[in-house]
Amino acid sequence: MTDYTPRKEDKFSFGLWTVGWEGVDVFGTAVRAPLDPVEAVHRLNDLGAAAVSFHDDDLVPDDAARQHQLERFGKALAETGMVVEMATTNLFSHPVFKDGGLTANDRSVRRYALQKVLRNVDLAAELGATTYVLWGGREGAESGGSKNVGAALDRYKESMDLLCAYVREQNYDIRFAIEPKPNEPRGDILLPTIGHAIAFINDLADPEIVGINPEVGHEQMAGLNYAHGIAQALWHGKLFHIDLNGQHGPRFDQDLRFGAGNLREAFWTVDTLQGRYDGFVHFDYKPPRTEDAEGVWVTAAACMRNYLILRDKVTAFRADPDVVEALAAARVDELSQPTLAAGETLADVRAEVFDPDALAARGLAFEQLDQLAMEHLLGVR
Repeated sequence: MTDYTPRKEDKFSFGLWTVGWEGVDVFGTAVRAPLDPVEAVHRLNDLGAAAVSFHDDDLVPDDAARQHQLERFGKALAETGMVVEMATTNLFSHPVFKDGGLTANDRSVRRYALQKVLRNVDLAAELGATTYVLWGGREGAESGGSKNVGAALDRYKESMDLLCAYVREQNYDIRFAIEPKPNEPRGDILLPTIGHAIAFINDLADPEIVGINPEVGHEQMAGLNYAHGIAQALWHGKLFHIDLNGQHGPRFDQDLRFGAGNLREAFWTVDTLQGRYDGFVHFDYKPPRTEDAEGVWVTAAACMRNYLILRDKVTAFRADPDVVEALAAARVDELSQPTLAAGETLADVRAEVFDPDALAARGLAFEQLDQLAMEHLLGVR
């Protein structure tokens, strides 16, 4: 039996807010006690993870104990060899952010939000994080008249430009990653999908250090294909970070463990990442309310194990001679050939004689290829 034990070189990472989620939802209070970030570091290390990430409030919710907490956290990192690979700022929990942070109508709220981000960017740099994620869960609206969307995007751009200039001035080794989401908690969130975020980034003053952090569930909430989305992000050179979890189609944000929900899309997600993405494999999920404290670690281990199982199956799929033959029959490799050969012109294309009926009669053999993928996924090949 293949050993699916995670290792540091697999570069698995978890947010402190994931294993530390207490099980609170809109219908129920906490079912688990708060988790000490130091314990999280040690337990994740024992499971084979390589890194952690955090919101500012996850790590230092109390300013009075800030230095003490950072010393304890730093000691845990040193003892385990774990690293901080990503940080972000909580601009959504406190009531002050009920209309957003960087795009709130209230100018004072925007200034406070920017101050909060800057403070945590400094901490991220101090702890060695190289990616800074911005999730605008409160940046949006529930009704048309309450938000001037054009002005909100101006303010979003203003903040991003200021933040980029700041990390340049400080010589921080940090890149920003915008995390798209279509809705929840706001009715309609700004920059709802990968495509929206990339278009926005292209109009920033310093787009070179801004990319995206797509999450499985966020794209699937909109009925989109996550594997296709990250493939386009890779094509743009903008896949700076990933958030993996599970989701059952277009409904509320479920944050299931990776592999739960749409297993076929999880398979194609791993396939898309192989050999194209070398960053940390970050899990942004929530252990269900049904689990006790030990059950949390079962789910964390399962996220990593499922990724390794799928990676093994993807490797076997790509090496299968029957798959190689099926790919050729489906003309997949032909898509990599330029439509016009070297030296050809549009005049050459216009002069060529085609038989559209004969071309239309060709079978594409896609079902055979897809069935082979299914059989690998089901473990019968």
